[in-house]
Amino acid sequence: MTPIITAFERSPDRGAGLARDMRVRWALEEVGQPYEVRLLSFKAMKEPAHLALHPFGQIPTYEEGDLTLFESGAIVFHIAERHAGLLPEDENGRARAVAWMFAALNTVEPPIFDRNLAKILERDEPWYEQRLQALEESIRKRLDGLSGHLGNADWLDGAFSAGDLLMVSVLLRLKKSSDILDEYPNLSAYVARGEARAAYKRAFEAQLAVFTAASAD
Repeated sequence: MTPIITAFERSPDRGAGLARDMRVRWALEEVGQPYEVRLLSFKAMKEPAHLALHPFGQIPTYEEGDLTLFESGAIVFHIAERHAGLLPEDENGRARAVAWMFAALNTVEPPIFDRNLAKILERDEPWYEQRLQALEESIRKRLDGLSGHLGNADWLDGAFSAGDLLMVSVLLRLKKSSDILDEYPNLSAYVARGEARAAYKRAFEAQLAVFTAASAD
């Protein structure tokens, strides 16, 4: 059965590949799984039909038969478990890949996302500069650890995995909103390797096509 995912009808990232359905698209492309996309307006995301799939009224969701999932990390994990190519075959390697998935979403992404949000919502507040500095210090602490672990390796733990997919996705949000990533040449190269993957390119082009079509309306 072909899975169905949901995505923004008009993405606020303007086709930059930062909306979280991109992570799911990329995972599906990596494992060669065809999929369909149901586009939603911001209004439709808050209506009962979608709230039945995602209680917080966000995207993406994933539907396959009688299974419905929300949260991009959970969806990527499900895809990785069901298909070869995103998790190592050995038990310990799989466990480490899952640990990197959690690290990407729970450790590295929060201060990056908060920084982007602060630049939009708090720019005119008297505490803005102090808040921004604190968030950037937090980001650098996480990148210090990540850079130290990666070293000169291509990927976080041997072959490319779902951990790398999510970590690159998170770092792309930083790359497209600040110059901080440039301070870490090995991480910049790591992100570039992710962007160079054929599956990433297919996913990006598919998401960009949605924005292009919406802009032409």
